[in-house]
Amino acid sequence: MAKNIIEKIWDSHVVTANAETSTPDILVIDLMLMHEVTSAQAFTLLKERSIPLFDKTRVVATLDHAIPTRRNRFEILDDSARAQVETLRRFCKEFDVTLFDFDSGYQGIVHVIGPELGITQPGMTIVCGDSHTSTHGAFGALAFGIGTSEVGHVLATGALLQHKPKTMRVRFDGMMKPGVSAKDAILKLIAEIGISGANGHVIEYCGSAVRAMTMEERMTICNMSIECGARGGLISPDDVTIAYIKNRLYAPKDSDWERAEAHWRSLSSDEAASYDREVAIDVTDLTPMVTWGTNPEQAMPISGLVPVVANLPSTHRAVAEQALAYTKLKEGQPMRGVSIQWAFIGSCTNGRIEDLRVAAGVMKGRSVHPNVTLYVVPGSEAVAAQAEREGLREIFESAGAHFRMPGCSMCLGMNDDKVPAGQRCVSTSNRNFIGRQGEGSITHLASPATVAASAVAGCITAYEE
Repeated sequence: MAKNIIEKIWDSHVVTANAETSTPDILVIDLMLMHEVTSAQAFTLLKERSIPLFDKTRVVATLDHAIPTRRNRFEILDDSARAQVETLRRFCKEFDVTLFDFDSGYQGIVHVIGPELGITQPGMTIVCGDSHTSTHGAFGALAFGIGTSEVGHVLATGALLQHKPKTMRVRFDGMMKPGVSAKDAILKLIAEIGISGANGHVIEYCGSAVRAMTMEERMTICNMSIECGARGGLISPDDVTIAYIKNRLYAPKDSDWERAEAHWRSLSSDEAASYDREVAIDVTDLTPMVTWGTNPEQAMPISGLVPVVANLPSTHRAVAEQALAYTKLKEGQPMRGVSIQWAFIGSCTNGRIEDLRVAAGVMKGRSVHPNVTLYVVPGSEAVAAQAEREGLREIFESAGAHFRMPGCSMCLGMNDDKVPAGQRCVSTSNRNFIGRQGEGSITHLASPATVAASAVAGCITAYEE
């Protein structure tokens, strides 16, 4: 029977499969990623029940969500954040779990360091107490977020009870224009199918546009799978995938590499494989996108006008009215030219070195608008060091941007970096929920090129080469 890659990975990790649809399968988990906010508490479950850690080699931890990104980040002023960090440190030491702490050279956002260290590999099952674990699917891994109690289950058993997901294929075909990116493509998909359009599914992304993407672009696509309701998203490994992983710190070596590569190249969907749903999008005429509302579905071309509520489907009107009241935009108003006070380049969606290169290319020789505060936050210590070597930090700082230390930063308002109430930010992050970047803050999602161009202009605008 023909299978798609999602089914192949799932079936190869099932210990016990249950035909009863109401009964979950027992699924082996290859890699457990942890950070200080949702993960540390899970160790308490082991201690309370005197359960040993199942396999410390399958667990990797870092600090990212609640930590400061200012230069003197070792001093964590928030009591709750400090307690979370110290708890994770204590448990990692007690259970002998690898922790990439400050100044290790490898600390960073959990979904950035996994790939850049070669820990993330094709064919794996990967979980983390974080919804954007889907990022790792860019490597042909089945990766998804789980809750804290489930983190405890994985630590104790190396497995999870999970219902087999439905599968969905999304094709991105065509060639994107200069200035248009993977972020624009995924925002287009979410706008088209909605925030619940992939509920209960894992998405396989394919098509000529996907194959032309770099690994960092593919990570952006898979990262935001969750924003259209998907459990996860993945892309079959190919030459681009193999080249990215080779020679990274945790990548297989020598004969192990040869065996791993052969296995990875076998991970693809059969030609006759079927899916529960299919969507096709031609990106040839795609233009830079930006969100106008308070969820990622409320996205549109920057060149467009804010929707007229009466023209929307009846099921969308109440949410649209609430969004417009919150964002203080008017029906029929052009998105291009909306004034901003803040801009943010970073997050697990767009905080990699390639994203910083794109933004620096836009900003070189230009200055941040005097009414705008721009934070540039690398996704890891490795990205920060590379940006330093390439002169990107100098470009940003010469332009008047704040180049920060690695972390989740302004993506989620869980640390020191927040947009003040009533102020507007254009951001490379993944969510524009009410208060996401700080209580009363207004967020517009966009690509690194768009955010950089908007920071210079002082208003939402697209980068034009």
